[in-house]
Amino acid sequence: MAISVFDLFKVGIGPSSSHTVGPMRAAATFVQALIDQQLLDETRRVEVRLYGSLSATGVGHATDRACVMGLMGEWPDSIDPTSIGPRIQQLRESGQLLLGGRTSIAFNWQHDLLLLDESLPYHPNAMSLHAYGENGPLSEQTYYSVGGGFIIEAAEAESGIAPTSEVQLPYDFSSAVELLALCNKHGLRVSELMMANERAWRSDAEIRSGLLHIWSVMRECVEQGLRHEGILPGGLDVPRRAAKLHRSLLEIGKPNVITSTLSAMEWVNLFALAVNEENAAGGRMVTAPTNGAAGIIPAVLHYYMKFNPDASDDDVVNFFLAAAAVGILCKKNASISGAEVGCQGEVGSACAMAAAGLADVLGASPEQLENAAEIGLEHNLGLTCDPVGGLVQVPCIERNAIAAVKAINATQMALRGDGKHFISLDRVIRTMRDTGADMHDKYKETSRGGLAVSWVEC
Repeated sequence: MAISVFDLFKVGIGPSSSHTVGPMRAAATFVQALIDQQLLDETRRVEVRLYGSLSATGVGHATDRACVMGLMGEWPDSIDPTSIGPRIQQLRESGQLLLGGRTSIAFNWQHDLLLLDESLPYHPNAMSLHAYGENGPLSEQTYYSVGGGFIIEAAEAESGIAPTSEVQLPYDFSSAVELLALCNKHGLRVSELMMANERAWRSDAEIRSGLLHIWSVMRECVEQGLRHEGILPGGLDVPRRAAKLHRSLLEIGKPNVITSTLSAMEWVNLFALAVNEENAAGGRMVTAPTNGAAGIIPAVLHYYMKFNPDASDDDVVNFFLAAAAVGILCKKNASISGAEVGCQGEVGSACAMAAAGLADVLGASPEQLENAAEIGLEHNLGLTCDPVGGLVQVPCIERNAIAAVKAINATQMALRGDGKHFISLDRVIRTMRDTGADMHDKYKETSRGGLAVSWVEC
């Protein structure tokens, strides 16, 4: 399956790519199918059934609200996050849902949106949608939200075969070994090879403008995170810290990344906290490659852009392209879904991607870049996904800050070497996959184990 950089970096909303962005896309896709089949006007009732992890943490991850907005014809990359609350309130009061934005039907939150204590095969993040007319069922479809906002339909999941793509990549790769071989054979940096592959979908101008748009959304997310204060929604009473930390750092002046490393790392912490606090509040986000790990890549890129006086838009483009190469390997050979392999698949993959992106713009060889990504991922192996209260707040927000600093350190270590190292990136990715398979389900985005339970016990 050919994966684009724009598959890994998608504009959406918080707090979760797999539990918010994916379900909204699934519901909107289902409604679009009703429109295409000319069944929308015949529909009198819709029912949403959430299974597995989508059910276990669906309320904390706003899965229920996302499904409803998708049924209204909204898409995660274009919806105004500030409109969701008032529209949900209106729906609850009126009991009427505007299906596809144009057909009013009755909707009862308790009876038409079901959180079921059971799982479907193939993936923990499962949901089914059903449309009924005057005389019975009209249409139904089952979707799996497989991480990073990606969704697949039941038939694809059952076959185990990804849909074939007509896109032929000039430098297709499915392993780091293949990626390095292609780079060395053709004398390309990883970002250059990725740019050549992206041209199979779009022009250079479209690639550049698209990635710079992704960067602008990330920057705005940080700005929003620095602007807002108070308590995050959800009931845990977690305070937002980014704004206060920002004021504190401004008081000590602009640090120098060489002479004041600790101060520079505080800025990295700040950027990550700002993004993930905004994510927890349901704001505008970029999956990178998921929402739960959305603060790591922008924090590292902000670090580079802030402390490098020669940084340019070219660096932004190359950073994203190189990072995406590693994200592709993680998705193809393991998973980026916390519900499937734990947080190692989200934060671990994002840490490796950020390390690769930073390595590329700092002039690393392909071998050094692979080493940086390997270090970043290796030291997140076994990381569980155990959100307290089913919310993407504790330990998720701080976890992004720690991983962002870890990504920078991984790059620094790799750049001091020649690219030769003991464990390959491919082996670490396979280990992540195997570790995720061995991990008990309670540690995979269900809030039924780990810190989620420890907090309740305390």
